[in-house]
Amino acid sequence: MDAPIPVVDVQPAPAAAQAKTGSRAFLGLALGSAGVVYGDIGTSPLYAFKESISHVARHGGQLAQGQVVGVVSLMLWTLMVIVTLKYMTILMRFDNRGEGGTLSLMALVQKAGGRAAGLILIIGMIGAGMFFGDAILTPAVSVLSAVEGLEVIHGLSGRIDHVVPLIALVLLVGLFVVQKRGSGGVGRWFGPICVVWFVTIAVLGAAALVREPQILLALNPLPGVTLLAEHPKIAPAILGSVFLTVTGAEALYADMGHFGRKPIQWTWLALVFPCLILNYLGQGALVLGDAGAVDNPFFRLAPDWFQLPLVGLATAATVIASQAVISGAFSMTQQAVQLGLLPRLTLRPTSEAHVGQIYAPQINWILMIGVAALVIGFRSSDALANAYGVSVVGAMITSSILAVAAIRRLKHRPIWQAVLAFSPFLLVETAFLAANLAKIVHGGYVPLLIAAATILLMWTWMRGVGRVMAAEQSDLKMADVLPMLTSRPPLRARGAAVFLTADPDQAPAALMHNLKHNQVLHEQVILLTVKVASRPRVPDAERVEVHDLAPGFKAMTLSFGFMETPNVAKGMTLARAQGLKFDIMRTSFFLSRRTLLPRRSAGLGHLMDLLFVFLTRNAVRTPDFFQIPPSRVVELGAQVAF
Repeated sequence: MDAPIPVVDVQPAPAAAQAKTGSRAFLGLALGSAGVVYGDIGTSPLYAFKESISHVARHGGQLAQGQVVGVVSLMLWTLMVIVTLKYMTILMRFDNRGEGGTLSLMALVQKAGGRAAGLILIIGMIGAGMFFGDAILTPAVSVLSAVEGLEVIHGLSGRIDHVVPLIALVLLVGLFVVQKRGSGGVGRWFGPICVVWFVTIAVLGAAALVREPQILLALNPLPGVTLLAEHPKIAPAILGSVFLTVTGAEALYADMGHFGRKPIQWTWLALVFPCLILNYLGQGALVLGDAGAVDNPFFRLAPDWFQLPLVGLATAATVIASQAVISGAFSMTQQAVQLGLLPRLTLRPTSEAHVGQIYAPQINWILMIGVAALVIGFRSSDALANAYGVSVVGAMITSSILAVAAIRRLKHRPIWQAVLAFSPFLLVETAFLAANLAKIVHGGYVPLLIAAATILLMWTWMRGVGRVMAAEQSDLKMADVLPMLTSRPPLRARGAAVFLTADPDQAPAALMHNLKHNQVLHEQVILLTVKVASRPRVPDAERVEVHDLAPGFKAMTLSFGFMETPNVAKGMTLARAQGLKFDIMRTSFFLSRRTLLPRRSAGLGHLMDLLFVFLTRNAVRTPDFFQIPPSRVVELGAQVAF
């Protein structure tokens, strides 16, 4: 619970004023979600229809009306089934104290208890790995597709093609360079720019739709099914490209904690979905009237005078989409670090007003190098589209499996009911997965390699931490040490000493080393355990627990949510309300500094041990991660064979 609000004798605000304030806040959240949440899926019209219809055009030569209508039908109903029904209607109901996303859902399911905890963890790791694969691909394909609009402008066609990758690269590198400044300054413009984007693509689509109204037949799902049945050889390729329509759908769930379920749903139904429908219908109508527009139907929707401004608007929209994905990668990293899936990394808050806006420099530069390599290596959105989609559908399938577990454990429904509820979505997503597997040899291996590398890092870190903790497991219990210290007390120094420990029942190694070598204890000894809760944030009233162990000895537990940055110094000041008296600047923090010695000398296990040692050496130091005053830290070294 939040801290109680003091009661002040004031007149209540009129109901109309309260409703006006609430409506204004709701509209503000809805406007913000238009930029951050829907930037990725909202820029899919740049390339999704072009890639989908190109397979039919190459296979059959002259495009028939039924083929164009069938492609558009598949795209519209993919949006309906996956986004509107799965995410908006069902999945967003499973929030972890308001937070969404794969790792948040994993933590929620684990909190409910039950069997197969290891399997749930592996599924969550796979989903996180797939997300990072998507985070590198999205900026590259989005910005490239926007800049490629220059190629259709009269006078520039054929003269600027070789410069397009360079322009996209400069924009993307600049985007990563300014990340350390945070998105707060320019973030207020994201929503309005994206609203202009959605309205613009809707108007362009509606104008073409009026000229070829027969494209409205695509509102029926049957033309799409007929197209796949009549062209079984290219059906996987068509489905693989149609899936590009819903890339970015995971953001709807992952960003729920920033904007709330209702604003995100309202923005989708009232703005984004109708505008996407109109634009896809318009692109289909354009190709029905002019088959030559199939090379870039999105930009050819615009009249000549508006094509250059449209390229500028599209570039701005794709940069916003990229920013949203990058911010999502930072948030996912924070969750993974707090849940113990990754080593401690530098996480810097970029806004005092908005909780959750952070900057992760290591992740930022890794993403920049990966995105730059993709732009240089693939050089066009057409080539990158072959790599796009594999990781996204993988992340969607993991969220569906976790949702089945959530229905079983949280709603207490029989397993057959849980499977039955999500089987239609799993069948659709499995079909898209099978279609996207054909892309592997043409570039689809890229996100899979990125996901595999991420999963390997997570597994290596968790495995290594478990082995080190087992190696450090001591037979000395605090219950045995305290009577000895009471019967034969050592010399006591003034002040307080804090010993960090993962297990408060075990005697901390730093405590025993201090006794062995210095033969002294402080007047007040605190055994501090920092725990990560399975919820996003922990209120200050529930953050601190203090227990007396013996005269002069206390056990303290600080709890932080998996969306919070631990601050030990600030957390300990809250303990004063529970009667613990100390001066943080006269308190010494004793930490163990390990030198890791792998026992194995060969094999895959040895390589994983060496990787774990590398990750440990490059992890953020414990005092920096927990925000402990560096001048108060005492580190005691120890060698650990694991």
